[in-house]
Amino acid sequence: MDTQTQERRGYGFVIGLLTGTCIGAGLAMLFAPRSGSDLRQQMADSATNLGERASEQYQQVSTRVGEAVAELTRKGQDVRDGVAETVARGAHEVEQFATAQGTRATETRKHSAADRSPSKPHSL
Repeated sequence: MDTQTQERRGYGFVIGLLTGTCIGAGLAMLFAPRSGSDLRQQMADSATNLGERASEQYQQVSTRVGEAVAELTRKGQDVRDGVAETVARGAHEVEQFATAQGTRATETRKHSAADRSPSKPHSL
């Protein structure tokens, strides 16, 4: 390998080493150990916050689910009422049709019977 390539690799290594050192120092400061009472207090606060957030989320979800159920129930009842109305209207139309057909059949029988009966001369 030539000298320039080795120098570039050396600079890259040094830059990586410095970057890692800075990141490591920042993480060490972030996660530095605390006294037992501070740690217990922080954990208690975190648990309380988590419990409050979970409770709030549960209430929001519960409310949304309740609203969705109410809306679906209302829509289902509207569909049921519409179907019942359509069935009742159809039954009424069928009844009217059947009555009309029955009347026509009766009239047709009367006319057929009249046409089949022999004409009798009327005596004067």
